Amino acid sequence: MSSLATITTQVAEAAAPLDGRHPVTPLDGQHPVAPLLERVRAGRDFGPNVYSTLDVLWVLYDRILRVTPATVDEPDRDRFLLSKGHAVAGYYAVLAAKGFIPPDWLDDQGGPGSLLGDHPDRTLVPGVEIGSGSLGHGLGLAVGSALGLRAQGLLDPRVYVLLGDAELDEGSNHEAIAYAGAVGLSNLTAVVVDNSSATYGWPGGVATRFTVNGWTAATVDGHDQDALHAALTGHHGHRPHVVVAVVNNGEQA
Repeated sequence: MSSLATITTQVAEAAAPLDGRHPVTPLDGQHPVAPLLERVRAGRDFGPNVYSTLDVLWVLYDRILRVTPATVDEPDRDRFLLSKGHAVAGYYAVLAAKGFIPPDWLDDQGGPGSLLGDHPDRTLVPGVEIGSGSLGHGLGLAVGSALGLRAQGLLDPRVYVLLGDAELDEGSNHEAIAYAGAVGLSNLTAVVVDNSSATYGWPGGVATRFTVNGWTAATVDGHDQDALHAALTGHHGHRPHVVVAVVNNGEQA
């Protein structure tokens, strides 16, 4: 399994177990966002819901997304939408690592004067495309964004949206999946962090709920960065694409 090992700072401790589940190691050895995530931590523990997304976020921002701090308002930029907003701590750390926000902002995240809330706010944080809150809205917003780009004749930018498998229980996502497949939104990629936490599940696994509606799909280890990169760049043809990033079932999505 590939991993990043370019920064020597170690994460101090593992996440606390949630709901009696086994603890999950926050980061595998050394990781470029480790020191920044420690600044966000500020004496509190993050749940596995944060750590389960870090490899996906890093691969997207380090190797795939065509957006930089200088191009956050350019029409031709790629869009990334975080539907799984409660995992925002890792998102902030990655944004700081890539220069979208000053690292100093991390030190009082969630504080009364901070621009970095417990969910991201697109009006306050550079590079953030949507504000999040209740789960289940991000995929629909991503479909709308992809449609808007297509209507404007902007065919190169892609829209990526990250959500947890439990969000798929929401009816709005059923509609978004069906509609995106029906109209062939080939500029849309969804990433589902799958820890088997969905109430209803889906026969054959998460990917089949998309492919039955005309999407292409890939299912990979959610911590294997090379596999994630290959899956995220594996879209083709005239159909939307989903990457199912499978993580340990103790890593709350």
